[in-house]
Amino acid sequence: MFDIKIGTLISSKQALTAIPKLNPYGFETYELQLYRDQTEKDIEEFALQVKDVLDGREVSALSFYENPLMNDVDYEQLQIIIKNAHKFNCRTVCIFSGADPERPVDQVIPYFKKRYTPIVKLAEDMGVRIGFENCSCGGTWYCNRNLAYAPESWELIFDAIDSPNLGLEWEPAHQVRELIDPIQNLRKWAKKVVHVHGKDATVAWDVIREYGIRGIHQFSWDRTPGFGDTNWADVFTILLQNGFEGSADIEGFHDPVHYDDMEWSAQVTALEYLKRCRGGVNYVAGPEEIRGFQGKRKK
Repeated sequence: MFDIKIGTLISSKQALTAIPKLNPYGFETYELQLYRDQTEKDIEEFALQVKDVLDGREVSALSFYENPLMNDVDYEQLQIIIKNAHKFNCRTVCIFSGADPERPVDQVIPYFKKRYTPIVKLAEDMGVRIGFENCSCGGTWYCNRNLAYAPESWELIFDAIDSPNLGLEWEPAHQVRELIDPIQNLRKWAKKVVHVHGKDATVAWDVIREYGIRGIHQFSWDRTPGFGDTNWADVFTILLQNGFEGSADIEGFHDPVHYDDMEWSAQVTALEYLKRCRGGVNYVAGPEEIRGFQGKRKK
């Protein structure tokens, strides 16, 4: 079967009604976004309810985009989510790392290590992988909610806590908008990727050449996969070459062109596009005796 499944990110507040409507379109997985106002009992009950609507699909990841580094409520909530991930038959939790907006990234790392060491130990004990989304939330080297937005910060983070259970929730959109080549970036960091967001971006180089990047003219914006600048066949090739097995879930509701009544037409188009880029829309085993001369793909 395919090593990479394709799905979409859904808020837990709409999941129970939305998932049954989305299943017929061919989404294979769902990443479920949780919130700080959900108690442990709420999450346990939600896990049972979700199982009734998945109809054979998987929960690929649970996500929580707050500030567990500086907010004790968020810190406790993250622990609850990690402890209960298995109730969704899920082993991946994706988050913002959190940040101190008053201090630059490198000055926060010692506190990050102290704060996250027990969190990572809990994840290891529970068999859960934590993925930091590579989302920029703030200015240069200062962040509002997420230290893990830049390759330089990843170096510091993974040097501070070296664990196979700590990695990245990666997407090309954040790289493209920073004028980073996402393919070059992914080649270096692919082995740290635990989950993928299906979101792309476009750079208007003509605007940059005329106005630069510090004026009033927007020079980049998010796009649904298939409508942006990234070749997702390259993305999946690099991930597969590095042994990635998991999901790429479309992170919708960001595209300034295909939105509102066009949201789901674009997402379903992206769903088929991403399936083709991963190696196929439908899995075809074919006759085993004529599969090729490279040997077994998996030992």
